[in-house]
Amino acid sequence: MLNHLDELESEAIYVIREVYAQFENPGILFSGGKDSIVMSHLAKKAFFPANIPFPLVHIDTGHNFPEAIKFRDAFVKKMNTQLIIGLVQDSINKGSVKEELGSMGNRNRLQTTTLLETIELNKFDCLMGGARRDEEKARAKERFFSHRDDFGQWDPKNQRPELWNLFNGKKLQGEHFRVFPISNWTEMDIWHYIRREKIELPELYFAKKKKSDLAQRLLVAR
Repeated sequence: MLNHLDELESEAIYVIREVYAQFENPGILFSGGKDSIVMSHLAKKAFFPANIPFPLVHIDTGHNFPEAIKFRDAFVKKMNTQLIIGLVQDSINKGSVKEELGSMGNRNRLQTTTLLETIELNKFDCLMGGARRDEEKARAKERFFSHRDDFGQWDPKNQRPELWNLFNGKKLQGEHFRVFPISNWTEMDIWHYIRREKIELPELYFAKKKKSDLAQRLLVAR
């Protein structure tokens, strides 16, 4: 009998394989966070011993920690897969979005436009993401196969029924899908799975003593 994590893993792998079967040019959204890392690990399992047949797609705000970018590049090399980067700065330079200046300026809200431009440029018809239903109320309404119109918009009233394990990926020209294989996972499931599978995470996830703190303690000890 399968335990809880095995069932979730099996479900996610099934969804990932359905994406491969139904779409012509899919990709995996990769932020370098724990959820996207688990997603990539599941994709590796789904097609082992072959490499992941999808590129990893990173929408880069340009404000990432150096440690995150270093981990991303090492992870892609380890997975032996392609990395496609959409730069928010490129969208700003083209005038697609306007950068928010000042102390409250934030590029996170600009990522949506960059993502849509990256989808159009690379002709993606499906992108898999690591969103989970337990994260917020809006995501709780998402199906595994979440249809987007030709403007990249999500209409909760225009989603296809998902009965048993039947997924409908049919779409019109210009439309695409977002697929969420780990929709039914919880935060705790993710952490338990990371521990069980011994999945490496960026060092930013873990607390560590600052050099200044160490120097201060040495000074006090004197």
